[in-house]
Amino acid sequence: MERTMDQHTHADLDHVAYHGKDLGVTFKGEQIRLRVWSPVAEQMSVKLYRTARARKFERLELEPAEKGTWVIELDRALCEGQFYVFEAMIDGKKVESLDPYAKVVGVNGKRGCLLDPTSLNPDHWIKERPLFNSSQEAVIYEAHVRDLTSHPESGATHRGKFLGMTETGTTTTSGYPTGLDYITSLGITHLQLMPFFDYGSVNESRESENNYNWGYDPVHYFAVEGSYASTADDPATRIVELKALIQSLHDRGIRVIMDVVFNHTYDALTTPLGQFVPDYYYRLNEDGTLADGSACGNDTASERAMMRKLMVECVTYWAKEFMIDGFRFDLMGLHDVKTMNQIRKALDRVDPSILVIGEGWDLDTPLPVREKANQHNAHKMPRIAQFNDGIRDGVRGDVFIEDLPGWVSGNTDMTADVKRGIAGGITSQSFADEPNQVVNYVECHDNLTLWDKLSVTNPEDDETTRRRRHRLATSIVLLGQGIPFLHSGQEFFRTKDGDENSFNSGEVVNRVDWTRAEQEAPSVEYVKGLLRLRKQYPLFRLENTEQIRKHLRFFDEEEGVIAFELSRHVEGYVERHIVYHNGLEEAVEVKLPSGKFEVNVEDHTVNLTAPRQVEERHMTVAPLSTLVVTERRPDYSKYAVAGGAALAVIGGLWYVSKKRKRKEQ
Repeated sequence: MERTMDQHTHADLDHVAYHGKDLGVTFKGEQIRLRVWSPVAEQMSVKLYRTARARKFERLELEPAEKGTWVIELDRALCEGQFYVFEAMIDGKKVESLDPYAKVVGVNGKRGCLLDPTSLNPDHWIKERPLFNSSQEAVIYEAHVRDLTSHPESGATHRGKFLGMTETGTTTTSGYPTGLDYITSLGITHLQLMPFFDYGSVNESRESENNYNWGYDPVHYFAVEGSYASTADDPATRIVELKALIQSLHDRGIRVIMDVVFNHTYDALTTPLGQFVPDYYYRLNEDGTLADGSACGNDTASERAMMRKLMVECVTYWAKEFMIDGFRFDLMGLHDVKTMNQIRKALDRVDPSILVIGEGWDLDTPLPVREKANQHNAHKMPRIAQFNDGIRDGVRGDVFIEDLPGWVSGNTDMTADVKRGIAGGITSQSFADEPNQVVNYVECHDNLTLWDKLSVTNPEDDETTRRRRHRLATSIVLLGQGIPFLHSGQEFFRTKDGDENSFNSGEVVNRVDWTRAEQEAPSVEYVKGLLRLRKQYPLFRLENTEQIRKHLRFFDEEEGVIAFELSRHVEGYVERHIVYHNGLEEAVEVKLPSGKFEVNVEDHTVNLTAPRQVEERHMTVAPLSTLVVTERRPDYSKYAVAGGAALAVIGGLWYVSKKRKRKEQ
């Protein structure tokens, strides 16, 4: 159904924006307050139900209050735990819905529940975050809650649920670690979970392999999705079990990033944003139809005061109440710069270490170019990182042209794009001012997995060669500047059998295959080793643009080989790393700079505990592989300067002493 001009008369209502902090349901002492913003309503009531499925209800009228809000206060002792919906009279028509601030909902979000989320906590709920100092230390691992434990070989009791990721000691039949233990062993810092707010495309009351979705179709932004709970019938369970998952990860030192989708909703005509203030929260074209830069049927209007307020208060709520440690903004380029900066500022007040990352694509929506929160305006949004499609397409090939190869597939025309990514995207041809504005990746939930892409671009490869290309691509990301990002299963060549958009393809296509992880254990160990290398040596995660320009330099090598040096003087030592990425199908010989090096990475093996010493200046880099050699030696130049100064002082004292003796004589 398209909206027409006479249906969007409520869009310009910023002059009655409400600035209070108590929208939705709030608890204070013995009272429960309900406040709904609807400046266009002629009447507002709430229908209270004793149970989730009760038909009988008690209707209570809300009173009009300041700035277009409607308010009622209930006796907590009498009403806590009851279910509710609001009913408004707008333009002479009855509208029934929950409000956009509903925090506790029942099955499929049809009714809200009068429960205080702050009182719904698991055992051992500690509101502290794992230690984390800088965004440059981050290594992000993206996963879907259900995918992580739904495979029969996951060993989890609560397969596909929040609780599945709280279980320890889970293994495959033959004993290979899975789930939480496996994730912990990788060495990542952040687990990014695809949407777990309440979304509309999965029926929470029915479980089946094909009742599946990624969840990029929001209904209630403040509420928890019930299909991941052990029971969707109890509104409290989904909150307690999500907190238990977060606590389990925090206990292991892993932070949690929440995938948020503010750019569109499941359905503009039925979800809460569109009910009590029709059209206000959505961006409209000149002809009055809904803007659709998201390709999901509607674009929200982040530039409007109350939508901006909702976004800021929503992320703040998740950060405070659920201790979420970062937010990934789906199609962030549809939002406006001012809103994103206000979100960054609000989260800084909670904890400055909370990450904000997003997809900064330039999308077609009626918002002025200068206001779009996309890559072109990255310089206006400090400390907000954007996914770097430059290195993605440079390494693997264009995601929209399936058979177009990237650098690891022999397309040397992409060399400059790969180098820009390795340098943290801070060159003049890229979008970032600082490396903390760049998320480098070659695979995520969208598009073909890297394995499936390589099967299209290089169909003649045997599996051994394809593995080499794949590991080389991952090496480039993990040894580059900026924030590295891995898709779950990337480390063991995840495949979706060529499905490039598996958002609703069912559990079998999407689940993490733990048998494949076990079979490809050497590749998993290689990725773990690269992450240990990155963590051990700060040169692989430099803090800012000034440091990158000072400490990173590329070498000129033959076409198909990318080589660079990272070096610094620190604590009386010189530290140097020489990295060679060989994108050719044959071995190449390289000449090392003078120095005493040891080999940390060679032919898809990492050795940090007992690396072999390099005896010669010339080395061979295996086909489709990465070589990393390291030198750490005393900084003799420092001592030379100090020694020279000392000699000068001694010489001066000798001269003075000799002159004094002549005077005495």
